[in-house]
Amino acid sequence: MNAKNFDADVVIIGYGPSGLAAALCLGQYGIKTIAVERDREIYPRARAVTVSDWTMRCFQSLGLDQELARDMDPTCALRWLTPDGHQLMRMDFPPSRLGPHPTSYAIYQPVMEETLRRANTRHAEHVDVRYGVEMTGIEQDAEGVNVVTRDLATGQTRTVRARYVLACDGGSSLTRERLGIRMIGETRDVRWVVIDGRVKRWWPERHILTFWSDKKRPVVDIALALGNHRWEFPLEPHESESDFATHDQLWKLLGTLGVTPDDVEIHQHAFYRHHIRHAERWREGRVFLLGDAGHLMPPWAGAGMQSGIRDAFNISWKLREVLRGRLPNSVLDSYQAEREPNVAFYTGVAIQLGRIIQQQLSEEELAAMAPKPGVPPPEPPLLMNPWYEAGWLRGAPLPTSAVGKMVPQPRVANARGQLCWLDALLGDGFVLLGDGIDPASLLTAQEKADWDALGARYATVLSAEQRGSQASDIVDLDGSLLAWLRSFGTRAVALRPDRFVAAADGSGLGVPD
Repeated sequence: MNAKNFDADVVIIGYGPSGLAAALCLGQYGIKTIAVERDREIYPRARAVTVSDWTMRCFQSLGLDQELARDMDPTCALRWLTPDGHQLMRMDFPPSRLGPHPTSYAIYQPVMEETLRRANTRHAEHVDVRYGVEMTGIEQDAEGVNVVTRDLATGQTRTVRARYVLACDGGSSLTRERLGIRMIGETRDVRWVVIDGRVKRWWPERHILTFWSDKKRPVVDIALALGNHRWEFPLEPHESESDFATHDQLWKLLGTLGVTPDDVEIHQHAFYRHHIRHAERWREGRVFLLGDAGHLMPPWAGAGMQSGIRDAFNISWKLREVLRGRLPNSVLDSYQAEREPNVAFYTGVAIQLGRIIQQQLSEEELAAMAPKPGVPPPEPPLLMNPWYEAGWLRGAPLPTSAVGKMVPQPRVANARGQLCWLDALLGDGFVLLGDGIDPASLLTAQEKADWDALGARYATVLSAEQRGSQASDIVDLDGSLLAWLRSFGTRAVALRPDRFVAAADGSGLGVPD
């Protein structure tokens, strides 16, 4: 169809973290996009508290990671303490295997969103952000989607037509409602009060994320970036929001932890309940649900906002390939196939962490978690490297296969001997890597033609002891990339734009179906 029949390739409904991430990706790719957002100002409350090295690697692909990191603080550890100070468990964060950033950062969400909004103005040629505008209706046909919008200031309505729509309009998504998609799950009865404060003086070990584990009044005690701090307290059955409406009432809660007005200034507070819900489907024709519009989880794993951002990066590169005519529309079905199990995993982790915090584990479960003499402890779920269980992959993503896993990002050198992080040499497209060999030599003529049609590049990974001969050679300075490949017994892998392995020579290097 003639491009003149469309106002944009993609319309984004909602401009919170998920919508922002999608707009940044699509703008970077040069895809004409319209984003509509009801609120002109950034939501002032700091909801999310952390981002991981996976999320920062996403932003690295847009050249925004260092800009964001300036307003973040590395997280050194988290711990579980009883009210009398007994440490039940502690998890220290090791150096990241995914790139230049720590495994985890503490953030201040309003400032992070401000940085992302400012960055997206660089893509004004491709991304038209319309503030003070809401979606009121949506209809689609075989070729596109009509989105009816209303200007909140003037009441004026207009219809914009796009090839695809990304619904990033939150847990109460009107888009999801208009599509008739149900949310499945539950909302917990307990109401929590969140207290945000600005730090006035240091207190012992303030920088360690602490869960005060208690059956009656568990507490989340977490340092946010830029000199902010947060506490989260559950309300008891006999308590209501009116019991904690004033600062004097809030100080009674903070006082149980020894926190006084000499330590912090209360900045704001809010009440919320925990949701464990997911949409029955994430795609309806040409419309996709992202972030809270598609899934809601408890906050214990710090993965709610991040999951929405990862949704955006996943669907955006696939839309790019479809809009460029290099992959079929059906590849978009892999969005839910990849993201839903991953979101379900982090939801499960969050639920289990909540049970620990609220001392709801049985004696048998506690015994199973206890260290075993002479047995290395399993890797904590929050520190596991990213992977996908299914999707746009060739071969089964088994534990013994590289397929479906995110490639590590060590320091490497290019053919001229310049040192950099791996992603700087991978670019934003498809790359095949070979262990000491040209990966193209392992392809059939048809496989090579298929990867060439996707604009794939080919690179040989060498050890620091070898001499390069090709401009595309990558020198693995510390040997960790080669060791990772060899741990799966693979000589070559095909990487997707999001750094996940799409194929490996053990199960076939061809382009996934």
